[in-house]
Parts: sequence; C-alpha cells; structure tokens
Amino acid sequence: MRSDIIHSVMPQSIRVSIETLGCKLNQAESETLARQLIALGCRIVPPSEQQDVYILNTCTVTHIADRKVRHLLRLVKRRNPRVFAVAIGCYANRAQVLSSELKIDLVLGNDAKQNLPEIIRESFALSCEGKQVLTLSRTRAFVKVQDGCNGHCSYCIVPLVRGSEKSVPVQDVLSEIRKRVEEGYREVVLTGTEIGLYSADGQEIKGLLRQILSETAIERMRVSSLQPHEITPELIALWCNPRLCQHFHISLQSGADSVLRRMRRAYNTTGYRSALALIKKSIPQAAITTDIIVGFPGETDDEFQQTVDFCRGAAFARIHVFPYSARPKTEAAAMQDQVSTVVKKERVRIMLALAKEEAEAFRLRFIDYDLPVLWEQCKDGVLSGYSSQYNRVYADGGECLPNTISYVKLLRVYKDGLWGEIINDEQGK
Repeated sequence: MRSDIIHSVMPQSIRVSIETLGCKLNQAESETLARQLIALGCRIVPPSEQQDVYILNTCTVTHIADRKVRHLLRLVKRRNPRVFAVAIGCYANRAQVLSSELKIDLVLGNDAKQNLPEIIRESFALSCEGKQVLTLSRTRAFVKVQDGCNGHCSYCIVPLVRGSEKSVPVQDVLSEIRKRVEEGYREVVLTGTEIGLYSADGQEIKGLLRQILSETAIERMRVSSLQPHEITPELIALWCNPRLCQHFHISLQSGADSVLRRMRRAYNTTGYRSALALIKKSIPQAAITTDIIVGFPGETDDEFQQTVDFCRGAAFARIHVFPYSARPKTEAAAMQDQVSTVVKKERVRIMLALAKEEAEAFRLRFIDYDLPVLWEQCKDGVLSGYSSQYNRVYADGGECLPNTISYVKLLRVYKDGLWGEIINDEQGK
C-alpha cells in the first residue's frame, strides 16, 4: 500500500506499515485496513521508516508475485528482527508455511484477515481513546464492491484463494463512498474480482452504478475491470454521465480462439470485437486497456501471431503483458506442451514493444484536446494527474494544488503521458 494515502499525526502510536502487492481489490482492502488501524490508535508509516508492525497484503497470481512476497518478508525481518511481521491475502491463503519458513509472526488468509485489527489491538493492548487526526494526500479511493469468483479459467488460482462470488450490499457501498467524499476524495475506483457479476439487494452492476450516481456526490468514478460479454448497450448508456470515467479495462488474455478455449474463458474473439465496437461507437474518446498472457501451454507461433494481430487492430490504450505462470492445483499446470522459458521471454519482448507503440499512438490522439484533469501530486514544480481516459498528464505547477480539477490543453507527449497547459481551474483562473 502506498502509505501516503492516509496517515495519523499522533506521535505516540504503534507504528504500522502496510505494503500491497497485486490488484486494485488488494489496494481497496489495504485502505480499509489502514482506516481500521488508525481508529485503534495506530500510526501508518511508510515501509522505509521504523515500524512496530509490518503487514504485507500478498498476491499469488504469478510465480513472480510469489517470489516478491518472500523477498519482502525476508527483507523486513533482516532490517528489523523485532518487528511484528504479518502476511495476509492470497499468497498467505495457500502458503501457511510462511510463518515457519520465513520466521514471520502471523499468517492470515483471505478467510481470516478481517480479524487482524482485533489481533493487533489485543497484542499491543491498544485503546481507542483519544481523537485521531487524519491527513489526506491522495485523491482516489478504492472501494470494494465484490469478491470471489465462480469461474473455472484453467490457469487461474483466484477462485482457490478468494472463494466463491459475494457482493457488498448496496447501502454499504453508498455509505463508504459518502465517507470518502467527506474525507475529500474526488474519485473512487470500484474494485472486485469479477465486478461485472455484482449482485446484491436485487441490483446488478448497472443498478449499483445508477444508485452511486444518483445518491452520492462523488465527482469521478472508475470501474476497475469488466468482461467482454458484460459490455451491453444498457451498461454503456450510463457513460453519458461525465462522472463515469472513460476508461474500460477488459482482459483479452489471447487473440486466438483456440487458446481462449483451452483457457476456458467465457468469450471468443468475435464477442470481444463486438464489445470494442460498442464502446468505440458510443464513447469515441474512451481508453480500453487489456491483459495478455503469452506462452500459455500449447501456444503455437501461429496462435501467438493471432494475438499480436488482434492487439494491433484493437488500438488498446495500454496492454499489460504477462508470461504464463503455472499455478498449483490449476488445470493448466498439468497440461502438456508447456512453452519454454526462452520462447515466453521472446514473446513477452515482442508484446511489450507492441504495447509501447500502441500506448504512444493512443496518447497522440489527444494532442490539442481540452480535457479535465484531476491533479494528484506536485513535485519539483510539476503537477501530475489523470484524465478521464487514465492518461497521465503533466503541467507547470504554478499555484494550482493537488486534489483540484483543471481543464488542460494537451500539447505534446511527455514521459509516460502528456504535457499540457492549464486553461481553467476550479477557481476560474
């Protein structure tokens, strides 16, 4: 977790660091945990500072994530042998041996991590007396609306570590968003394992979005990820409201139908293209980002080329590329024709080059556009923030402060985003 999200200014508190690996759902859960610990009298500090408690919210979606978990836990104990080290989340859910192997103090999987605040309270004899003062230094909050998955993708370990689908009640979602608005947040990101499968209190994802728009004052809202078959005209019609950010993340994984069948994905490339066409027709400026897995078992050169060709024609704003990683107890891990590491590395290289090319082409589309930007930080006199399309935008800081919204004329590609000139901020300058 980026510990600048929230921090307490009380100097005599138990110092807690929270680091987060993986998805936006993990980030949402870490933010909630931070708020709970602050309410108990803890002080959230960056991992680089001295701490009494270190919490790692883990990911296990790839072997690289597993390796990073183990590295961070070894590192924290090496730096501070006396720290109370805790592993929670998805890797912890399937690797209870962590406590003995890495000498950490507590391992809590997804089914038990909600008990952590009470465990820390009892372990450190914390009381809730005294008023905490909170300082916000971020502008986006992650709000969990759904968890778990009933799907059976052949490569995915998520159902094994997150369990079956469950959705947060509508009123709980609305209440949390209202609290974030009161704290000063301008934008929320709705997160979940399969957010498009939201179902609570008789509402699906469309109904939830409608209620958030009508019953809260949040200024901008993002939907973290959807599946192509969930993209319907009724859903997309909601984006006529400018408070819904024009950014859709829709995992493709492969551009070859034969691979998608082996992956047991719930769509094919024809359905995916239909979803793209609907979004582009209804919201021409929308950014569409995706995930690609290369080197899935049995992936031939021709199947890989189909993925390259699909991505080149889709005009994605961003492509996240992952080499296939065998996960324990998944169907794909036992498949024949596992692709060699050498081949996977070369295919990753090719896809990353294409991803860079497509990202630059997408940014170039916005030169000379005037778009609202929510500024997140100012460093060395340069503001940075995000447009509705999730393009990172930079501008001369001047007197404009983070957590404000400005209209910006986008002038040129700059670093990983665009450089612009502020033409109107909230004060009408």
